[in-house]
Amino acid sequence: MSGVVDRSALMHTYAEPPVTFVRGAGSYLWDTDGRRYLDFLSGLAVTALGHAHRAVAEAVAEQARTLVHVSNLFGNVVGPEVAATLDRLVGGGESRAGGQVFFTNSGAEANECALKLARKWAGPGRHVVVSTWGAFHGRTLATLHATGQAEKHGPFAPLPEGFEHVEYDDLAALDELCDPTRVAAVLVEPIQGESGVIAPSSDYLGGVRELCTERGILLMVDEIQTGLGRTGRWFAFQHAGIEPDVVTMAKALGNGVPIGACWARSEVAAAFSPGDHGSTFGGQPLAAAAARATLAVMEAEDVPARAGRAGARLRAGLEGLDGVTGIRGAGLLLGVALDHEGAKDVVAAALARGLVVNAPRPDTIRLAPSLLVSDEELEEGLAILSAALADVGATAPRSATAPRSATAS
Repeated sequence: MSGVVDRSALMHTYAEPPVTFVRGAGSYLWDTDGRRYLDFLSGLAVTALGHAHRAVAEAVAEQARTLVHVSNLFGNVVGPEVAATLDRLVGGGESRAGGQVFFTNSGAEANECALKLARKWAGPGRHVVVSTWGAFHGRTLATLHATGQAEKHGPFAPLPEGFEHVEYDDLAALDELCDPTRVAAVLVEPIQGESGVIAPSSDYLGGVRELCTERGILLMVDEIQTGLGRTGRWFAFQHAGIEPDVVTMAKALGNGVPIGACWARSEVAAAFSPGDHGSTFGGQPLAAAAARATLAVMEAEDVPARAGRAGARLRAGLEGLDGVTGIRGAGLLLGVALDHEGAKDVVAAALARGLVVNAPRPDTIRLAPSLLVSDEELEEGLAILSAALADVGATAPRSATAPRSATAS
């Protein structure tokens, strides 16, 4: 299949794509010219089981033949089963955590649910949500303001009030800002993916949990990119041994079928009454069937353990490449820190050689392969990335700043 795709009817919210993909299988994609690419980005950490996974595809097809949608005026049998599984995984996988789930269509909507829940739980006059600079929580007006990237705010001002920001990994700044008479919740990513895969110091999340507990403030953890096995645990907050009040997730949950979820401790979830929140498509049988099949494969394959092993192998291979100054992240969510600011050129060179990665910042390449990636695919990806780094390294502008948290696990 070859030819130019007419994109004239699309809004120009994205840059023109360098490649158009038409098919995927496992860790590979094929473009309109039939060329094959190794996918080490997984649609931004979405296709965690690889493309066109048979079990998920069959579950979606069977559900499409059975029942796609009934609205939330009525029940379906699939969503409650997925909610119970998620509650168990939030608890570590063995037993239920004792929380409840609201289903959405995306990560931004999962965070919107969390923000509304925090305000309803805290009550009138105590509506501030504190998040961190460098965070990414979505592109709706509320989640855009929660996102700690000021350059994204300006074109859409005035943004909804009630959002304040502190530096990531700075407990002193959080302590100063968190007045319990006006702050309802702290919203934090356990690893900042869009900011360059930045991991905090080992005591940060524990410190945030302690502060929130002392002041009666909700701790809401955004696991949209890190959740469901990618970092080597079911959720990244589990590395810190903490128990959040609210957890949001999406991306990997449907292996590409749009579905998100907001989990909350039962006593927090009880703040919502019928009519307080809703979603026409949230929790519908089709999307929930994809999630049920995805989670079943994830548990059968023990994807957290696989991500831990494959991530260690990938990290070891990356550390030996020319131009690499450090590796950030955990499991199979890694940020490759470079000694220059030509990361976008490296991404383009890698794509030309048949490898899909991206550059969240000028000196960083992000890798998020399938959690089922094979050792052979890891070696193939490392070889292509090494060649791409060599293509660019000699002429790239040197990095002006040292990478942050270059050795974070």
